[in-house]
Amino acid sequence: MRQELETEHWEELASQCRLVPGHQRDREFAMPASALLDERTCRELMDNLTPILGSPHHYVTASLLAKRIAFLTTGTALYALSALNRGLDLSIGNCYLEYRHQDGLWQSHMPLSETTTCVPAPGHRNQLREQVISHLFAGHLTPLWNRFRAVTRVPLPVLWENTAVRVYSLYEKRLSGQDCPVRQQRIDDDFHYLIHQAPAELFGLGYNPLHRYFHTQRCDPTAGTRIRKTCCYYYRATDPAKYCSTCPLPQAARTS
Repeated sequence: MRQELETEHWEELASQCRLVPGHQRDREFAMPASALLDERTCRELMDNLTPILGSPHHYVTASLLAKRIAFLTTGTALYALSALNRGLDLSIGNCYLEYRHQDGLWQSHMPLSETTTCVPAPGHRNQLREQVISHLFAGHLTPLWNRFRAVTRVPLPVLWENTAVRVYSLYEKRLSGQDCPVRQQRIDDDFHYLIHQAPAELFGLGYNPLHRYFHTQRCDPTAGTRIRKTCCYYYRATDPAKYCSTCPLPQAARTS
């Protein structure tokens, strides 16, 4: 059953995930997300963003943009699913990409054309969960990352680990410690499903990328964080070079 998003849910998703209706998108720095599947459009956006981000190459730009896209898309879809028990459509045809970057920070929101939600019928939540995941990954991020790869030659493992760490952070940090036990149990169940049970076809891939990077990351006991397997190239767009807290580059390389 589809219904309008409740006011309190709108407010929560707006504050936590930067959700906005499509008509409120940034008119100067926004385009339909599906437009990026066109090679020429994708290349032009990389051309435009590369000097703005201070990036030396298109593949660095693609990685940094992918991190922002992954934050907005996975955050909105999975926050709504797990925290609010609502299914928003984050397929590529329903999303806009905002890309305003100012004073070293992304200013973008997550505009959706259709903002009604699916409410799971009793006993049918698993079907809703599969639909949300499929729309988000197989129907959006997988074709988009493939286009980024084709246009910029950025390695797909970098893009998928960019995505995976956003999902881990959402569930392990932003959604942890809920006051409502029912809500927390739903969050925990969804995170376990995403990492350990979601089949590859929901991602439009031959594997589950969230499972792959969850198990290959190395823990740094001194920092209490998972060290990435791949580098996102953030340091290449900063001067002097700055490194993510989970950067896999050896300490010697960071300080040299």
